[in-house]
Amino acid sequence: MSKGKLLGIYSLLVLLLLAITLFSLTNGQLAISFEDFLQVVFGSGSKVQRLLIIDFRLPRIIIAVLAGGALGLSGTILQSVTQNPLADSGILGINAGAGFAVLLFISFFEATTATVFLLPFVALLGALATAGSILLIAYDRRKGLTPVRMVLTGVVLSTGIAALTILLTTKLDAENYRFVTMWQAGTIWGSNWSFAGALLPWLVLVFVIALRKHRVYDILQLGDETAISVGMEAGKERLFSLILAVSGAAAAISVTGGISFLGLIAPHIVRKLGAAKHKDILPLSLLTGSVLLLLSDTIGRTIQEKGEIPAGVIVAIIGAPYFLYLLLRSDK
Repeated sequence: MSKGKLLGIYSLLVLLLLAITLFSLTNGQLAISFEDFLQVVFGSGSKVQRLLIIDFRLPRIIIAVLAGGALGLSGTILQSVTQNPLADSGILGINAGAGFAVLLFISFFEATTATVFLLPFVALLGALATAGSILLIAYDRRKGLTPVRMVLTGVVLSTGIAALTILLTTKLDAENYRFVTMWQAGTIWGSNWSFAGALLPWLVLVFVIALRKHRVYDILQLGDETAISVGMEAGKERLFSLILAVSGAAAAISVTGGISFLGLIAPHIVRKLGAAKHKDILPLSLLTGSVLLLLSDTIGRTIQEKGEIPAGVIVAIIGAPYFLYLLLRSDK
């Protein structure tokens, strides 16, 4: 890809992100004019307007951007190291495992500032347990990890975890039950500055490590034989990268709930735009994931006069048909 085209794609994604952010800040159940928004930006404006923009909408926007970027990055790594174009943390059941672990934690511990920063670690444990189970069950000694086998294993495990989640909800009160259902639908529930602060270090860490390994992903995508021929320890690199991808997805899931398909869509969009090397695919997938999740959350929050549609539902409406298209294409 030429530098000019690459710069154009970056510029387009950043402009889209800024435009959606501006729209999201000024629209909702209580709309704010652009003039009032500028007053808040420059330190004036009413107390209600400052509270609405700075304390409620802005943290939610930042969390959507961070979580969307983490999921897009995670999907890119998973698709590369598994050589599976259908790989995604939601489809493979990793989201369900992370979400179930967080729900268990919340059921037994009261949500405080201290416990908020533990949620990514709790989600990581659940996600790693699920990912490990998928690898053990789906691995075939003769064929290795095949795309269809991994997807089917993930679906089965996800269904089982969903059943356990339903069993857990029978022991919850009405408020926690509502929280669980909104979680499963993919609602950005951790919409305050504490959650944004807890998520940011995880995304930065995963992105920096992944970008340093962009050549590793280029080689792993070509197959184990190619990796071994250039002296790479494919097994160790793949295991480390899987843990890295699961870590990014788990951190995002800890504050957004069950967002599926986003990690599947973002890398495919980037590749359709012409990116071929992971030094370009990784940051572009991060930006694309951020745009998609922020757009989905903004649509869900503003499309109805009362109430909102979870961002996960909007992403699924976009992602489910695209997943079926990719599945049919891979079968052919």
